[in-house]
Amino acid sequence: MAAEALSGRIEGGVHVYPVRVYFEDTDAGGVVYHTSYLRFAERARTEMMRLLGVSHASLIAGDGVVFAVRRCEVDFLRPAHLDDLLEVRTRLVDVQGASLWAEQIVDRDGDAIVAAKLRLACVRRDGRPARFPARLRRAFVVADGSSPNPASPISDTKKAKPA
Repeated sequence: MAAEALSGRIEGGVHVYPVRVYFEDTDAGGVVYHTSYLRFAERARTEMMRLLGVSHASLIAGDGVVFAVRRCEVDFLRPAHLDDLLEVRTRLVDVQGASLWAEQIVDRDGDAIVAAKLRLACVRRDGRPARFPARLRRAFVVADGSSPNPASPISDTKKAKPA
């Protein structure tokens, strides 16, 4: 299997990453535990970067920078369950000099079940802010298809039906 297949795909400026819910992701009742969604989102962002040719390991080794989550807002709209097949949809909303805003939607069968807005900061190993390396900024342009778009995917998602 090609490594790219494990990293998801980009459709119209949105990275789409499939996730299967495993037992380890759930509570005793088979419902996805809230922090599992944060892990799913982190994996999706990591695989989006890998798909764009920029791995976290290369950023650390070559540029001496890492990402830190500065802010995270999460709306839990509906529960997911053991064995569900989910998709994490990631869109870069605004890229600035040393930080970016991303929106991530977790959906099941086309219905949004979790919506997250994150501000990620680019920092050096000592924790001080750093500008995004040029190769990373170029990758962000590829991710969006042109340049970061302020249109919010959250406002475009289907309204979740009551659980």
